[in-house]
Amino acid sequence: MRIVLFGPPGAGKGTQGLRLAGKLRIVHLATGDMLRAEVAAASDLGRKARDYMDRGDLVPDDVIIGMIKSRLKDVDGMVLDGFPRTLAQAEALDAVLDDAGLPLDRAVLFRVAQEELVKRLVSRAVEQGRSDDTPETVSRRMDVYREQTAPVIDYYRSSGRVVEIDGTGSPDEVFDRLESAVTGQVAS
Repeated sequence: MRIVLFGPPGAGKGTQGLRLAGKLRIVHLATGDMLRAEVAAASDLGRKARDYMDRGDLVPDDVIIGMIKSRLKDVDGMVLDGFPRTLAQAEALDAVLDDAGLPLDRAVLFRVAQEELVKRLVSRAVEQGRSDDTPETVSRRMDVYREQTAPVIDYYRSSGRVVEIDGTGSPDEVFDRLESAVTGQVAS
């Protein structure tokens, strides 16, 4: 299966993406984690990405697309978390997958109220020491999500690949909804 997870910052994509990939025995690719690793390693990509990330802006499409393309080699099944975030990225992903004869199966949209997102992000900033979870950066990331990622959701919705789930509740409750949405089976 090839699955994309969408939702605003703090919606649970990372937590649930890891669980889903493990359950389905497929690869979990989280662009945020990849970029933070590059920043920590002080690589060329990391230095370039850090400025964008610290402002709460998206890293340019060409950088992210190149990074994802290199990771998709020899991968049949995956959960993508944090990619695509722009229409250009979605079109590039579809082209790569179509060329490999492995089209995207599902785009899952996590719905979570703004107040809950802020609560989660503040908690995550403290627990994980995330420099990209300051109040200013979070506000900017929410704006960028609404402006740039909403068209991507519409792009996938037009092809009937979007499934929406409620992203609130315990991690187990959310996972049960996610698994049901992806596999089409009702959780027991």
